[in-house]
Amino acid sequence: MAKHIAMAGKGGTGKTTVAALLIKYIVEQKEGAIMAVDADPNANLNEALGHEVPNTISSILADIKKGAIPTGMTQETFLQFELHRALIETDYVDLLVMGGPQGPGCYCFPNDILKRYLAKIDSSYDYLVADNEAGLEHISRQTIEDVDIMLVISDPTAKGVRTAGRIYQLARSMNINIADAYLIITKTSDPAPLHKEIEATGLKFLGAIPRDPMIMEHDLKGISMMELPDDSSAVQVTRDMFSKLPL
Repeated sequence: MAKHIAMAGKGGTGKTTVAALLIKYIVEQKEGAIMAVDADPNANLNEALGHEVPNTISSILADIKKGAIPTGMTQETFLQFELHRALIETDYVDLLVMGGPQGPGCYCFPNDILKRYLAKIDSSYDYLVADNEAGLEHISRQTIEDVDIMLVISDPTAKGVRTAGRIYQLARSMNINIADAYLIITKTSDPAPLHKEIEATGLKFLGAIPRDPMIMEHDLKGISMMELPDDSSAVQVTRDMFSKLPL
């Protein structure tokens, strides 16, 4: 069974970048096969990893609603076929993208589809890294069951750290099975002024990631975070941070 790692935090904190840096670290350490799940409706993990998205779970469901199922094929068979096609497979990581909701209505059905598909393929991977939306929908619905490591990401503000603490407390109140939970603060090299706020979250503080011009340059040029060089300050810092995780 894969080790489940879930990213959490409010929007704009750098969850996707941290997820990509974690995947880069695991690949470099040759720790095993990785399934990356972009469960954020504002999907951009594929861009951070340098891949085009041929299809998403939400767009597959939209096609089914439009009657795109070929004659003689059941809905379930068509769904499984399209999910397999939507899976981006590479030498170092496979990627599945949830996509945004297709019009108004509950997001429950796409969540259920994702949950069943991940349960089916879980044993084929060593790691499942999920980049979640700003809230806790996918975690609260247990789309990803039994979270081994939760990384809660915050910007370097008191308000941001308090929000990270509330996200963690909310997750605990939902009786979600989380083995280890950590706080990462981004966009600063000096988290000392936030010491009291960090302690109040109840999260283990993993460290701070400084602003890195190379990350901004890669993002602007559409270059994968996997190609960040060794002298990138973010790469150097996160290598040390992630070495402390129970991977």
